[in-house]
This record gives sequence, structure tokens and C-alpha cells, in this order.
Amino acid sequence: MTLWNEKRRILITCARGTPGILAGEAHALHFPVLSTQETALETEGTLADTVRLNLTLRTAQRILYLLDTFAAGQAQDLHRRLRELPWETIIAADGYLSVTSSVKTDAVNDTRFANVKTKDAIVDRIRDRTGRRPDSGPGRHGAVVHLHWEDERCEVWLDTSGEPLSRRGYRKIPLEAPMQETLAAAVILATGWDGGTPLVNPMCGSGTLAIEGALAALGRAPGILRQNFGFMHILGFDRPAFDRERDALKRAARRKVAGRIVATDIRPGAVEAARQNARTAGVEHLIEFAVCDFRETPVPGGEGIVILNPEYGERMGDAAKLGEIYREIGNFFKNRYLGYRGYIFTGNLELAKTVGLRTKRRIPFYNGPIECRLLEYELYRGSRKAGSGG
Repeated sequence: MTLWNEKRRILITCARGTPGILAGEAHALHFPVLSTQETALETEGTLADTVRLNLTLRTAQRILYLLDTFAAGQAQDLHRRLRELPWETIIAADGYLSVTSSVKTDAVNDTRFANVKTKDAIVDRIRDRTGRRPDSGPGRHGAVVHLHWEDERCEVWLDTSGEPLSRRGYRKIPLEAPMQETLAAAVILATGWDGGTPLVNPMCGSGTLAIEGALAALGRAPGILRQNFGFMHILGFDRPAFDRERDALKRAARRKVAGRIVATDIRPGAVEAARQNARTAGVEHLIEFAVCDFRETPVPGGEGIVILNPEYGERMGDAAKLGEIYREIGNFFKNRYLGYRGYIFTGNLELAKTVGLRTKRRIPFYNGPIECRLLEYELYRGSRKAGSGG
């Protein structure tokens, strides 16, 4: 089985609320969008195409390449059909294998059992054909096979990403409850910011929004810092071709951003972490960091966007204190950012009502299991007044 130049279905997974943004990225790369789901879209291409997708997509979590589809009513059917696949031509006998799965069938009641049956079938086939067998375990640092088993339908995929693509490799100091890199990228893309005007990010935390904004404005591929992907452990992987692809993407990126990027936080430790993460990402020189209360954040002149990701208030007793902060964010927008577009990313819509500005858009997102909104406020200059409500 030679897969590298064989066109097949490719499933690209993403966070809930972001398939539309991901579809825009796929179209920009000239990949067809065959269908969309709540947390994924389907396209098609070769295994070689997954290299470019892994390196360049900003909002994708995993890139899955279809190996086979078959019916399996029982666990023994799964094992038998998997044994028929030529795994010895896909995974090295002295390599490493991990299995993940999504199982919704009466045939088994434990995902771990399905994982073990899949792993056993693969290593048994390789051992029978080569006399050796790959190591296996839960870590996704080698070849990764994903099983989707629903009712009697099985789909077997190669997870060409390995570790989730949100793990860019730059966030060495994440702080508490950081926004995932792929979600931050989706938020930046949803604002439409292209680097031509200022981007201001008070309450920057570990700097993820500012860093993803800088990467997007430069057109710098988000995966070029990653040292390991799942596709690297598939037999036939062409390392020189990969290095050429990555080098070409580096050369294609812009060197500068026209608009200023400002990131502030009241906590010195957060700003230092954000600065170090930006340094690792190669964009520290593009971001102006400062330690200050969000209300004292420097405001570049002209038009631009300002975006905050305040706390949601999940702990008891936080609501009153945070309500005052959200009100102050509204005043901050009105008093200092006229001519800008203001954004608040929050998982607490009750608190958002205290901002005191009328939203222009309310874009749904999910931060893990938490339903969130990216709230957009158009901050008019002149006499036009913002209405109430959030």
C-alpha cells in the first residue's frame, strides 16, 4: 500500500464553533470542503497533502487520513478486518504505535478495549510479516491510528498530526487556564484583523491572542516550530521534501506588520511569560508588552481592534467583583477606543450584559466544554450613542 500520492478522504477536526473559519482556511489552500460537521470538516487529498495542512492550518486540531472503511458487528470482526490491512507497509516494525478511538457501538462498552483490539491486530500483522513488532503506548510521539466505530460502521484513519496541532511549540509558560492556540487563532480570524491596523490585547495572560495575531498577520505557518508530527512516522516519509516545504513556508512569511500590537497585563509574571512565549514564537519584536491595569493600556491612534478575554466567574463569589470589571471594560471602550472595534471573549453572558454597550455581533465559540461568545462592539466617533444591552 503506497499512500503518499494516493488521494483519499481527509478529516480535519477543530473546536466546536470553528468549522466555518476552518473552511475558509481550507479554501484558501485550494482544498475542497466536501462536508462540515460540528467539530470537523471533510476534504480530500494525498498523504503528502497532509504535510502542508499540518504546517499551515491555524484552527485545525488534527488531520486524519482515511485508510479503510468496513462493517464490524463484533470485536472479532474488527480484529479480523484490521489484520487484512498491510500494516507492514505503513508502520515500521521497529517503530512506535499509539491508538485513539471514538466508539459508539453495542459491540463493546469500553473504548480502551477497542483500542487494545486495534493495537493487537496491527502489531500481530506486522509481527507475522516481519518477525518483529512495534512498541505501543498512549503517547502520540510515533505513528497514531484512529478508530471511529459507530454502530456497525468502522473507519480507520492515520492521525497525521500526532499531538494536537494546538501545541505549536512556543508556549513554554502557559499560566493558569490559558486560551488554546487554535481557539485564539480562530478568534483573531473572526475579527478579520489583517495586521494593517493596531491590535490591542489588555489582560493578555500568557500572550496567546497577541502571538497568534502576529503569526497570522505575518502569514507565518503556525506549525513550523513543531519538531514532530504523526506523518513523520509513516513509512515512505520524505524528510528532504518536508524540510523544503517548511523552508518555503518560512521564506513566504512577511517580515513586518504595519499595525502595532500591544499586549498588557497587571501581573508582571504574566507579561514576562507572554514575552518569553513570543520570543520562542519569533514575534517578540512585533509586540509591545507592558505591565499595567487594563485601563492604562496604551492606545495607538487611528482605527484598530481591542480584544479582551476576562475571567468568566466560575467560582462562587466572583460575580459581583467581575461585574464591576465588565462595567469598567465598557467604560474603557467608550472613553479610550473611539474609532476602534472592541471585542470581549467570554463564557459568561450574564456578566457581558453589564458592559453597557450594544453588541454588533455575537459570534459563538466553545472553550473546551464552555459555550462562549465573541462579542463585537463598534465604538463610533462623534455623536452617535451606543445603546444599552449586551
